[in-house]
Amino acid sequence: MKKQVYLDYHATTPVDPRVLDAMLPYLKDSFGNPSSKTHPFGWAAREAVEKARAQVASLLNASAGEIYFTAGATESNNISLRGVTRQPPGERDHLVTQSTEHHAVLDPLRKLEKEGWRLTVLNPDSEGFINPGAVEAAIDERTLLVSIMAANNEIGTVQPLEELGRVVNEAGALLHCDAAQATGKIELDVERSGLSMLSISGHKFCAPKGVGALYRRKRGNRVRLDPLALGGGQEEGLRPGTLNVPGIVGLGEACRIASEELREEAQRVGRLRDLLLEGIRGGIPDVTVNGPADLEKKLPGNLSLSFKDVDGSALIVSLGDLAASAGSACTAGNAEPSYVLKAIGTPTELAVSTLRLGLGRFTTEEDVSYATGRIVETVGKLRRVR
Repeated sequence: MKKQVYLDYHATTPVDPRVLDAMLPYLKDSFGNPSSKTHPFGWAAREAVEKARAQVASLLNASAGEIYFTAGATESNNISLRGVTRQPPGERDHLVTQSTEHHAVLDPLRKLEKEGWRLTVLNPDSEGFINPGAVEAAIDERTLLVSIMAANNEIGTVQPLEELGRVVNEAGALLHCDAAQATGKIELDVERSGLSMLSISGHKFCAPKGVGALYRRKRGNRVRLDPLALGGGQEEGLRPGTLNVPGIVGLGEACRIASEELREEAQRVGRLRDLLLEGIRGGIPDVTVNGPADLEKKLPGNLSLSFKDVDGSALIVSLGDLAASAGSACTAGNAEPSYVLKAIGTPTELAVSTLRLGLGRFTTEEDVSYATGRIVETVGKLRRVR
């Protein structure tokens, strides 16, 4: 059987066996509804949910009462951005974001702009960073919210959240952060960064798909959010509907694992990423690394590489036994160059020749060696037939 190597950890991740083991009892005998308050089945489910809530909070340095379970970061983003703006624009009618955000942030904000909110979209620098000074200059006395992601899903740029938090908080505005790609991979601290809201997805760090969480600040500058859906009253009415107990338990366990192993895993994955880049550069001339030149300012498992004189689509197809992508899985199939690469000034001929590689928890040195050989061989062939 032909070897298959998975290097698309930004799209999704395999479920950690420890996460699956934690979930299984709640898919079998412990099947109760946590809203059932009159019998042990419901009590056990509620206890499991609250344990998971505390585990998520611990990873983020939040309090358990500030964590709300959702279906993932897209829903958390929408609850944050739409929920804080449910009232018509008033004294604070201004929103700020950046052009390289995920569409789960950009699309709700564009809709709000059509509804009368003022929207400022900042462009990052050539490495994908948003300068806190640019954010400060964009904020005015009517700014309600700034939304900046923790780390980019294509080029891996890790934003200076603490500096951004100081700027936004000093202006009396709210700071929302889409942390789908960062959670479980780099340290996040909602207190130190002065965050008002933060969104996460379980499947990005070895928990199951279909479960995520929203952090909503209650301490200090408490955030008011109006729900997008009504009925049931679960999660303090902010996200009503029967809770996905197995998924929530899995998310909690993934957060527990990350709390204990994040630093060691980040170092290991970073070393493998550096080894992969070294091997590719050693075998292929004219390779461009997109995003930060200093790899320490990227997500540990991220590589976005552009290969001069190579058709990116042909490269992906030719690497059939190597799971990778040209960019975000959410925009796969779009023939246009990545909007993220365009925003940082990547020439079109390089943007369409890009391969996104994502390494993670179960990536091995053997995988890296195999992937290096396949990429070097395939790029060489495609350049010869061009």
